[in-house]
Amino acid sequence: MGINHLQLVSNTKGRPAMSQHRASCNECSLSPICLPLAVSVDELDELENIMHRGRPLKRGEHLFRASDQFESVFAVRSGAVKTYALSEDGEEQVTGFYLPGEIVGMDGISTAHHMSSAKTLETSSVCEIPFSRLEDLSSKIPSLQHHFFSLMSREIQADRELHMLLSKKSADDRIASLLLSLSARQQRRGLSAQRIRLPMSRYDIANYLGLAVETVSRIFTRFQQQGMLAVEGREIEILNRESLCGNGRLRA
Repeated sequence: MGINHLQLVSNTKGRPAMSQHRASCNECSLSPICLPLAVSVDELDELENIMHRGRPLKRGEHLFRASDQFESVFAVRSGAVKTYALSEDGEEQVTGFYLPGEIVGMDGISTAHHMSSAKTLETSSVCEIPFSRLEDLSSKIPSLQHHFFSLMSREIQADRELHMLLSKKSADDRIASLLLSLSARQQRRGLSAQRIRLPMSRYDIANYLGLAVETVSRIFTRFQQQGMLAVEGREIEILNRESLCGNGRLRA
């Protein structure tokens, strides 16, 4: 199951539970890119009535695990979330990173069970949206349904781009593509496209891109030496976007 929003104690599978709390979309700075974008002011109350926001989740807490029954999707409100699958030998394979304003959990729509697990990369808060109620509301508000279909399409496109990234691009291009993606996603939230704080570790980056951790660290160092980036821990500043884009090989 997804997070139980009627409790504050952990459930039997060890996942954090959420208290029932009405989230105010009007007060949220992410409204222009999240689900409220698709509804009018008059319809906003209906959307807010189906959302639940609980206590902040600590780093490493799960929203759901693979094979859990699909009940809700989750809008990241603050912090960051990663999704992952387990290999046959029990090793994690990172499959995605989700930032504020983005929706996680749509992998279970077609099968009624989640295909991957999702856990926080840092202290985070999310809005839980019961999918059955979202479906009912979407049937009354066509613009909401259209927006949700667009989100699902974006998810499919992201999966396709990841497969292309891992199969064709060099290690340098993989890291450059990830940084440019994070830059664009941050810009959509009204933040700087030049200064990026990475919520994920070098290990998670390496795992996601199919590289060794040492390779990731070496490339960050080389990009810095070449004047493309300024790197200080997880703080990244893009100094030369054109060079990072590989003279047109990658999209800015």
